[in-house]
Amino acid sequence: MPAKFRVRVARAAENDVKQICSYVSSDNPAAGDALLDELDRQVSALEHFPERCPLIPENELLGTSYRHLIHGNYRTIFRVDARTVHVLRVIHGARLLDTAMFEE
Repeated sequence: MPAKFRVRVARAAENDVKQICSYVSSDNPAAGDALLDELDRQVSALEHFPERCPLIPENELLGTSYRHLIHGNYRTIFRVDARTVHVLRVIHGARLLDTAMFEE
């Protein structure tokens, strides 16, 4: 098995998940719990092969090299730095990105 990457989750990403799951739970608590479980599972999976995830299309405009995981309507955006994965944000897929969103 390949070496693990260290996964660090930014406070902004933690807050994103709390807000998203709270919003979903307000209509359907079971769906909110399921979404939280799936997002947690995806982030944990980044310990192995994070480069398998595609680069985001906005990289050329933003001058970045971010990658993302997609679950339903949500994108988990991260960058890989040596053996560390930095989870930066979890946002709705319809949201426009700008560099101010990614301050760690």
